[in-house]
Amino acid sequence: MRHRALLAGLTGLLTLLVAGCGDDTGPPAASAPASPPPSAALPPEASPSPTRTVAPKPRLRPLPAKLPAGLVRTTGSEKVALTFDDGPSPTWTPKVLDQLKAAKVKATFCVVGTQVRKHPELLRRIVREGHQLCNHSWNHDLDLARRPIPEIRADLVRTNREIRRAVPDAKVPFYRQPGGRWTAEVVKVAKQLDMRSLHWTIDPKDWAKPSATTIEKRVKRSARPGAVVLLHDGGGNRSATLAACSKLITVLKRDHGVSKIA
Repeated sequence: MRHRALLAGLTGLLTLLVAGCGDDTGPPAASAPASPPPSAALPPEASPSPTRTVAPKPRLRPLPAKLPAGLVRTTGSEKVALTFDDGPSPTWTPKVLDQLKAAKVKATFCVVGTQVRKHPELLRRIVREGHQLCNHSWNHDLDLARRPIPEIRADLVRTNREIRRAVPDAKVPFYRQPGGRWTAEVVKVAKQLDMRSLHWTIDPKDWAKPSATTIEKRVKRSARPGAVVLLHDGGGNRSATLAACSKLITVLKRDHGVSKIA
């Protein structure tokens, strides 16, 4: 019995030794945390948004100290000329035309391209009643004469095209720079397009909306043989101009005669 007990103890001890030595890896190590994805470790770099390159606008050339050569500033005769700018206007142009028709005199209408596009029927009436046409730019750009030459040309060509869309065989012998802000460059471009640059000798400043009496006095005081009178039939309320014209046309016709520009 004693031997049996000893044998059983040795057997148990051997079993323990085998169990302890059979796995030499030890207890399983705690698994290391997985490496965080790059997006968790560092925020992704933002893709640079494409930079828009905006070409700088061409600098405007300075206005000359005095008016350039080549401007038309007389009618070419003893008679005076009436010129009307910034139309055609559906409110004022028909009334001006009615006065001219009643007095049996002709005038020169310096028309704006955008207005011609809106009111081609008025341009047709101007031509039908025997008045002269003058290109006054596409949208009355006061700085047009200071812009690059290709821009000047495109503006004048576009305006003439719109005029001839309304009246296909229309003659446009003149160009007038908005504000009278002339440069030699715009005079040259107009000439290349078979237009003479039309200025004026009398500006009663009706664009500033003085009274009809003031407009009338200013024109009468400055009227001379061959004078070119600047007036407006568009660009705002021209009731004072219209009222002044009813007397001016009569006086100028009597004292000097009124005609188109030769």
